[in-house]
Amino acid sequence: MDDDGVTGRAYDKRLMRRIWQITRPHRGLVLLSLALLPLSAGAELLQPYLVKLAIDEHIVPRSFDGLGALAGVYLLVLLALYGLRVAQSYVMQVTGQRVMGDLREMLFAHLQRQDAAFFDRNPVGRLMTRVLNDVEAINEIFVSGVVAVVGDVVILTGVVVIMLGMNWRLALVTFALVPALVVAVGFFRARAREAYRRVRAHLAQLNASLQESLQGVTVIQLFAREAREARIFAGLNGALRLAQFRSTRYDAALYASVEALGSAAVAALLWYGGGEVVTGALTFGGLVAFIEYTNRFFLPIRDLGAKYTVMQAAMVSSERVFGLLDTPPAVSDPAPGGAPPAPRPAADGAPGPRRDVPALELRSVWFAYAGERWVLRDCSLAVAPGEHVALVGPTGEGKTTIVRLLARAYDVTRGQVLVDGVDVREWPLAELRRYVGLVPQDVFLFSGTVRDNLVLGAPGRVSEAAIAEAVREANARALVDALPGGLDAEIRERGVNLSHGQRQLLAIARALIYNPSVLLLDEATSSVDAESERLIRDALTRLLRGRASLAIAHRLSTIQSADRILVLHGGRIREAGRHGELMAGKGTYARLYELEFGASPA
Repeated sequence: MDDDGVTGRAYDKRLMRRIWQITRPHRGLVLLSLALLPLSAGAELLQPYLVKLAIDEHIVPRSFDGLGALAGVYLLVLLALYGLRVAQSYVMQVTGQRVMGDLREMLFAHLQRQDAAFFDRNPVGRLMTRVLNDVEAINEIFVSGVVAVVGDVVILTGVVVIMLGMNWRLALVTFALVPALVVAVGFFRARAREAYRRVRAHLAQLNASLQESLQGVTVIQLFAREAREARIFAGLNGALRLAQFRSTRYDAALYASVEALGSAAVAALLWYGGGEVVTGALTFGGLVAFIEYTNRFFLPIRDLGAKYTVMQAAMVSSERVFGLLDTPPAVSDPAPGGAPPAPRPAADGAPGPRRDVPALELRSVWFAYAGERWVLRDCSLAVAPGEHVALVGPTGEGKTTIVRLLARAYDVTRGQVLVDGVDVREWPLAELRRYVGLVPQDVFLFSGTVRDNLVLGAPGRVSEAAIAEAVREANARALVDALPGGLDAEIRERGVNLSHGQRQLLAIARALIYNPSVLLLDEATSSVDAESERLIRDALTRLLRGRASLAIAHRLSTIQSADRILVLHGGRIREAGRHGELMAGKGTYARLYELEFGASPA
């Protein structure tokens, strides 16, 4: 999606067909707006002719009988024109807003289905540009783009026909400047196109930088980088401002050029038409009408620069929006008919894990985030139903990667990942992630109440008693009681009004409510104080009861009671056993223990 420098055409039939498809639910409004075009064009073109009649039949011959009625007709035409314009503008604004709303909902839903690798490649700021700015640009197709251009074409056609019908020689005087007009428009259009490309590129860069700075504002403040970040932002903002100025200069130059050519056409009309009036070949009212029609001929051309920019913006934005919608998620549900059978029922008839296969298994897995820079190399492991397994190893060895593969945030490059004996690629994603729960290291809480965050996976289906029980089991009762409003207390963005340990306790309560069959723990007790760690470990004991689990840990003191400890090194499982067995083996685990505690136990 690194396409912010793309410059599109001002009109693309393929893209317009897709936009027309999206407008299907609102085509009645579009057709209504198009139906209003000939009516408003007729009211516009009638005005100069009424002026001609007033001058030739009443003012010049000093016959004022009927002039008042003609003035009344002129006023009614003006009122009708303004009414039609208001109606047309309102209809197209409504259409544009509805289409824009539909597109944003489609984009948001599509982004929700994308895999983790997609977000690794695409900065959030750029995606926000797609959903907000690019969709807004598409809205301009309806407000001041295609419909406005169609209206201009109708008016230009009417002007040409009327002028040729009134006096073809005088019409040719006006049209003689059209070649110069075409050259001017082509000259400035090419430069405006490049200027617009730069505006879009700088806007995307500014959005990405702003989003990153706001998300990392705490780190910026801790390292006193405010001044440096301000300079970076000022540089990007200044580059955008200069690009906007450059685009504005070309628009202004095109506007002035067309205005000058229009004035030259009027001057030519006065020179040639004045002679025609003197010889009686043309009436004075006809000359005035010709001047009015000439202004109406050059007016839409004068605005062509703005309309070209609008249409180009819409086409470029459409290309990006549809490009995003056409990007399939790398991780998706299996094809229809390929879904696995539901987990075998337990003895009591309730859905439960199978006992004849490992709950979790990696078979000869190879995985790399990019190219062949392998994070996992022929890695195999298995977790039996009900077994609590800890996964340890030096930083960067791929422990979190294994958790991501089990939850199918990524797909393996080679090998297989199985849950309950079934390849995760054959599981429907919703079922897999309902079956395999995760308590991450960095707990994400949404803005809203504590209750909303606890019932995240099952809104409206969890009783107050179940919520209260989960909060108690997670050792979060004291935390909830201390918050103003209890379960209705407001959590601010990303849970910034709670400590790391408090967020972990709420995550455990959320997992208890979600009640998965298999649980993955990614450094669940990291970065917390001793008291919080005690509460979390006690809550995890209850959470893990009866479930198979795989826990990642750097602090070896937290996993010594695990049924089995796996040591990951060099992309493979190098050691496996209980704490005492691994210490006796004096291998990688023993060295890690000595690094943490300073010496091996006696």
